[in-house]
Amino acid sequence: MTVPPRESAARSTAAGRIPWRVARLAEIRDETPSARTLVLEVPQWPGHLAGQRVDLRLTAEDGYTARRSYSLAAPTDGSRVVLTVQRVADGEVSPYLTQVFAVGDPVEIRGPVGGWFVWRPQDRDPVLLVAGGSGIVPLMAMVRARAVAASRAPFRLAYSVRTPGDAYYTEELRHRARADPGFDLTRVYTRATPPGWPSPPHRLGLAELSAVAWPAAFAPTCYVCGPNGFVESVADTLVALGHDPGRLRTERFGPSGR
Repeated sequence: MTVPPRESAARSTAAGRIPWRVARLAEIRDETPSARTLVLEVPQWPGHLAGQRVDLRLTAEDGYTARRSYSLAAPTDGSRVVLTVQRVADGEVSPYLTQVFAVGDPVEIRGPVGGWFVWRPQDRDPVLLVAGGSGIVPLMAMVRARAVAASRAPFRLAYSVRTPGDAYYTEELRHRARADPGFDLTRVYTRATPPGWPSPPHRLGLAELSAVAWPAAFAPTCYVCGPNGFVESVADTLVALGHDPGRLRTERFGPSGR
């Protein structure tokens, strides 16, 4: 994850004060051929906000450890923590979590971490969510938190993926868009579209964001999450459309996970 040096140091200090806990895998759900949702049971979990993340740590028999940071995919729910992990072919952690990790197996977890890229149920302002690929994960936690809280804050989600097979939470998002008049969903496919899709593959650009985003005069809070280039492009476009940079919150990730 790319963050300014001062913010990165602050996050590292905060994370250093959070204890490691031993969690166990309680449930598995496949999202795509290369992504899996993991439901962890974490004793004495303190709770979290939608948009926060956790650190996971794996330790090999020879004592070697590997740690990665993952966004939380669902709002706080007692001792249960939900993650969705995208497998990286040459990764150290994600191949184990998506192909080997089995129900009942332990893993060390630390969190929650982060307090800026979060949505709170008491917030009533319009919300714009823009996700690129697996950047949907923390935004999905916000969508789910809104539903759990029965919030009336209006949400709009623009979700860009390469192909239909790369999309997470497909049926759940489709259901929420149909059943909840306060939640709007726009999908963009960059390489291949579903049969009968009304537009050819394309990137999420100025014209589409102009149509999807709330008017800047509404002062929405905008959350953007995805690969570095995607986040930079969307953020620049939203500012060009008149949105206040102070109400624009971004999370970005690189090849290792976040």
